[in-house]
Amino acid sequence: MTTTVVAPAAARPDWVIDERIAGWSRWVFRDPASTATSTAVAPYDGQPTAAVPVSSAGDVTDAIASAREAQHRWALLPWSTRAGIVLRFHDLLVERQDEVIDLIQWEMGKSRFSAWQEILQVATIARHYARHGRRYLVDHKVRGAMPGLTKVREVRVPKGVVGMISPWNYPLYLAVGDVLPALLAGNGVVSKADSQTPLTLLWTRALLAEAGLPRDIWHVVVGPGSVVGDALIGSVGAPGVDHICFTGSTATGRSVGRRAGEMLIAASLELGGKNPLVVLADADVEKAAAGCVAAAFANTGQMCIHIERVIVHADVYDAFRDALVAATEALTLGQTFDYTVDVGSLASPAQLEAVTSHVASAVAAGATVLAGGRARPDLGPLMHEPTVLEGVTADMPVCLEETFGPVISLYKAATDLDAIEKANEGRYGLSASIWSRDTGTAEALAQRIRAGSVNVNDGAAAAAGSIEAGMGGMGDSGLGRRHGAEGMRKYTESQTVATQRLVPLGPPAGMAIERFVGLGNAQLMLLRRLRVR
Repeated sequence: MTTTVVAPAAARPDWVIDERIAGWSRWVFRDPASTATSTAVAPYDGQPTAAVPVSSAGDVTDAIASAREAQHRWALLPWSTRAGIVLRFHDLLVERQDEVIDLIQWEMGKSRFSAWQEILQVATIARHYARHGRRYLVDHKVRGAMPGLTKVREVRVPKGVVGMISPWNYPLYLAVGDVLPALLAGNGVVSKADSQTPLTLLWTRALLAEAGLPRDIWHVVVGPGSVVGDALIGSVGAPGVDHICFTGSTATGRSVGRRAGEMLIAASLELGGKNPLVVLADADVEKAAAGCVAAAFANTGQMCIHIERVIVHADVYDAFRDALVAATEALTLGQTFDYTVDVGSLASPAQLEAVTSHVASAVAAGATVLAGGRARPDLGPLMHEPTVLEGVTADMPVCLEETFGPVISLYKAATDLDAIEKANEGRYGLSASIWSRDTGTAEALAQRIRAGSVNVNDGAAAAAGSIEAGMGGMGDSGLGRRHGAEGMRKYTESQTVATQRLVPLGPPAGMAIERFVGLGNAQLMLLRRLRVR
């Protein structure tokens, strides 16, 4: 049985007093005359968190206009100025991390170690892009139409204003981790805070202001997606953002992509996943089981790259299953504001319903619960045990539909190639994991899996934490990449600047067109013989 810890008597951290909440709330962009607010519910105890001002559709339009005006000045600042602000933010974030970790836990319910991982990611992103992002945007010289006579550079220019729609499950990393490269690339930003976790984003906006970020270059709006989200993408004929960055469900991502297409703006979309972990015949089953547990139950399974399907070679299936069940049952489940808990709460009643529904329907159809399987209202209103299922079949929703909770299903594969085929089942293609003592073979097999990231002898963190490499999905898991070069370049437009040194291209005055064409053909053949281009 999973070890349990009693939930805290009060979910609200003692230091979060009303005056501090009011200070963060001032960063919500809205008409000062408005009095509308929204209040989320804390997962730990089901009690209200704090009232936060709500933006209107008109406020969003005004925020975009404000950011656009500020962007022209921001883009003219030297790179060193923009990078210096981000590095100061890095230092402040590391210094004051306990504050935002408390907020993340209070608003979202995850364990403290899972919350700290957001600090690790955002600080690393800030440091990387501030130190190395400039080389992603450096001018690139290319050959011109007439070698020697035409000088050509490809340059990167900011898109203008970027709209960010981020989810509740990583309210710091998935929001601010995308904002930083957009700002460094010279853009203005308007972010929609998720209604469940607005305080985390507002705290971070205040911290960036303390680091020196101008007020109008990054605005935060708060409100339901049907109002604020739609306004952020814009409507046909109205001035809107120049790029939309969305992280969330595949269903909503499709809608965002359609709206962006109507506006002829680019969209980067990180969407859902049903991520597989493959255990090959030669794998170290103890290490694979430990890695599986870490990747499946981190963040209470509410993570787009977490493992939901575990595909094991028949030769090691029984040994792996036993090791996995033992590792799962050793997890500590509960709610505390310290590091004594491995698995925290789900974030909302909707998430709890999704998890319990998938487990119940699978069991009713013949699946077996090997570990967990129950909601735990005795520990908190949204608690659910880490769960391992066996005997899941294709007709069960838990098989290929995203659960987004602490539930994994075990499947047996006859051969390693059979395991890879099973890993590629379904519509998603976000992240995957392969475990083998032969890393060369595993790396070769990785390229046969349809996934934006494949981890060898790691569950999920190795690829996600390697922020110089892109992270994103294939298939129904999305478009575009965060991290790496593309994680910054997507917020810019490629512009070609071509300078003709002597005369315009075309026949000189007095030369017959036929003569010019003949000379051009002779040049083509000469360049062919010289192997130029």
